[in-house]
Amino acid sequence: WQPLWGQWVLGVGSVPSGQPWQPSGRAVGAQGARPSLLPSALQCWEVRKHNSSEWCHFIRSNPDCQLDGGFLDYLNGVFCVFPPQLLPLAVTLYALWLLYLFIILGVTAEKFFCPNLSAISTNLKLSHNVAVFSLTSPLHGVTFLAFGNGAPDVFSAVVAFSDPRTAGLAVGAIFGAGVFVTTVVAGGIALVKPFTAASRPFLRDVIFYMVAVFLTFVVLYLGRIQLGEALGYLGLYVFYVLTVVLCTWIHRRQRGDGLAPPGPWEPEMPTDVEEPEPSGTNSGDYGEEYRPLLPSQETSLRILTTALSPLDYRKWRRKPWYWRLFKAFKVPVELVLLLTVPVVDPDKDDLNWRRPLNCLHILTSPLLCVLTLKSGAYGLYQIQGIFPVWGLVTLVASALALIIFITTSNEEPPKYHCVFAFLGFLASAMWINAAAMELVNILRTLGIIFQLSNTVLGLTLLAWGNSIGGEGSAAPQCPPGTPWGPPTILKVSFSPSTDTFSDLTMARQGYPRMAFSACFGGIIFNILVGVGLGCLLQMTGSQLLVKLEPDSPLVWLLAGALGLSLVFSFVTVPAQCFQLGKAYGVCLITYYLVFLCVALLTEFRVIHFT
Repeated sequence: WQPLWGQWVLGVGSVPSGQPWQPSGRAVGAQGARPSLLPSALQCWEVRKHNSSEWCHFIRSNPDCQLDGGFLDYLNGVFCVFPPQLLPLAVTLYALWLLYLFIILGVTAEKFFCPNLSAISTNLKLSHNVAVFSLTSPLHGVTFLAFGNGAPDVFSAVVAFSDPRTAGLAVGAIFGAGVFVTTVVAGGIALVKPFTAASRPFLRDVIFYMVAVFLTFVVLYLGRIQLGEALGYLGLYVFYVLTVVLCTWIHRRQRGDGLAPPGPWEPEMPTDVEEPEPSGTNSGDYGEEYRPLLPSQETSLRILTTALSPLDYRKWRRKPWYWRLFKAFKVPVELVLLLTVPVVDPDKDDLNWRRPLNCLHILTSPLLCVLTLKSGAYGLYQIQGIFPVWGLVTLVASALALIIFITTSNEEPPKYHCVFAFLGFLASAMWINAAAMELVNILRTLGIIFQLSNTVLGLTLLAWGNSIGGEGSAAPQCPPGTPWGPPTILKVSFSPSTDTFSDLTMARQGYPRMAFSACFGGIIFNILVGVGLGCLLQMTGSQLLVKLEPDSPLVWLLAGALGLSLVFSFVTVPAQCFQLGKAYGVCLITYYLVFLCVALLTEFRVIHFT
């Protein structure tokens, strides 16, 4: 019975020992679904149906309650560490930790991941018109910074797809973020500043996105994704890249070398935009009025303490209280990231070279990588059962750091300084992956506590967190002097301003077309690479198939709502001659509110779908 039952019952691998049998179950066989005489195992969300005194035993003895990966066992904490009467306190602490994880994702991607990707593209001599994929620009540069801007979404999708029990989180987040961005954000931009949309980029992006949504709907309907289909997602994104590059090349050939006046598909170029305040992770960056008149040589200890300070005290005094409060929450994260992730800045004369701190990174970054890979399983592995891997990494990295410290100076970066950009890229990617793993696990825990499906958690908490984002730069993110870029007086920074507040701020500053283009162009990367790469990494040589079985009727509601919103924009925007006003924005936001109400009513079984 044990092998037969584990092979036929849907979604369960084996019979948990000591668990009661249920009278009926649902099985899937070679001929499809049919009634089963075999019982189904108890699922983890059923823990709340038991007496509170049995919660801990249920969690520890049920295989469905074991979290794969991660550093903290959230289920064991809430049901075993906290007594039942303190369950509200545990939920409150988990909710605060969830918000902090979103802050970690945003800070890591904005201040460490994207700057290092920008430095890598510069060192590889790539044209910024190809390398930059700033989601606030309709000129979709489509190589390195595409990954930087979508890193939190893609890593969350990859982690969620790694476990069939959390795949619904990925689907809900990808679809939910799509609905949110294409309705609330796009509608908010139209409300803030009516404008004329960029026609050709808009039509191109909406068509590609509708194709991607349709492919995902087909995959969910079939209930599985095979190797060819996963590669098809990535291939479609490559085709999108080639289309963007070709359209840009044709457009430039038509324009010629000079800067022609903006056409009907180009954003307006305000000439009175003030230079944005430079931002960075180093408080020692002086403005011109604070730069010392005479050069002075700082000691290594002084350089280290200055580089590790995440606060700029002059900026701190000028900011309002709520900014200070949010900054106080971010300081511990930024301090740990400064200790473990090097940042190379090609825009600075010294490339952000800080000899004592960069030598320390030679030790801390490899340690971070081995201790976060597979939740520390590789780092704690004993070589020959005697010496741990982290100890070997410490010895080798310490020797290398000492050599670099002796052979370099504080004033001049070494010729191989670009290697630190690759090290910073890898270290920041490991931070994002670790935070995404904890994020998925805590969302699954909250779903079990409140008996919510993964899909509704994905379309609400995960989608809102990734879409609203952290502190993004509101400055235009295009190369200066390009038709989509700002005037040359602006300083360009490579920060992922994909969040709602940055897009709305950009619209108020006179760039509504670029912000609107981000709503439809940026999420193409998330859905194609998130689903394609997330499923591809789960395939092995013997199992070239990943099951994607919807855990809730909300999946179909999500897909339908997203498709309908895209069709609505695809029809109404050209019908208005691409002139978008407040009526369009009100319609989109009203549409999202109605969708959200229907989704929540469906989740709580007020509305039933067969």
